[in-house]
Amino acid sequence: MTRTRPRTAVITLAAGRHEHLLLQQDGLAASPAGPDHYVVVSMADPAIAALTAGRKPAADVIGVPRQDGRLPLAAARNAGAARALSFGADLLVFLDVDCVPGPGLLNGYARAARDGALLCGTVAYLPPAPAGGYRLDSLHGMARPHPARPVPADGQVVRGGDPRLFWSLSFALTAPTWERIGGFCEAYAGYGGEDTDFAATAAERGVDLWWVGGAPAYHQYHPTQHPPVQHVDDILRNGAIYRERWGTWPMEGWLREFASRGMAAYEPATDTWRRK
Repeated sequence: MTRTRPRTAVITLAAGRHEHLLLQQDGLAASPAGPDHYVVVSMADPAIAALTAGRKPAADVIGVPRQDGRLPLAAARNAGAARALSFGADLLVFLDVDCVPGPGLLNGYARAARDGALLCGTVAYLPPAPAGGYRLDSLHGMARPHPARPVPADGQVVRGGDPRLFWSLSFALTAPTWERIGGFCEAYAGYGGEDTDFAATAAERGVDLWWVGGAPAYHQYHPTQHPPVQHVDDILRNGAIYRERWGTWPMEGWLREFASRGMAAYEPATDTWRRK
């Protein structure tokens, strides 16, 4: 990088979750160092442009269509990155639409950024919003870290992370590192698998996973199902793509839970999972 502070783009994907997107935008506006470019990729949600218009930071809204009715998460991230790179981004920061950046997120990622590193900041989970909604200045005290992910102290960077723990809720990488990985595989569509594939590709190409302290994000509450039974078809489809590319099945915990509920079955002779 040639600048003391890299030219930073924040990229988020949205389809619904409008209140969550607006609070993310507010969090970026309140950051001591805001992004140089804020790219919002609308996945077949025509309301996004009007929703974010006239607010800070200015949202550069681009659109991608669904793929056979599925949300095109991989293609949308690639489109967002291409847009940011075309405007000269040095550092790409990806935030899930549910994630509100902490005040230090952008500076934390900028300090840690190195070519050849895939950066994952901490993500803590918020309880349901109180009456009147979340307040930016209270998020840190309300949120709880994920029990299965490292939580480095501010300024600490833990290198050599397990790529199987990579998550796409909050991550960052330099433009050359993005090009080295080659983006997300667009064979994936719908829920699950594309981020596991991305991390596997990064590891195969010599990109190290770093856990970054001092780059916090706060995940806004929304109802979920465990396992995500509403996504069983996507998970089976995307899992098969991953198995074809890498030789193993991802998301095995969910697959076993689907099997225990009579929703899926494993065929050992062919190492395949199918819908029941």
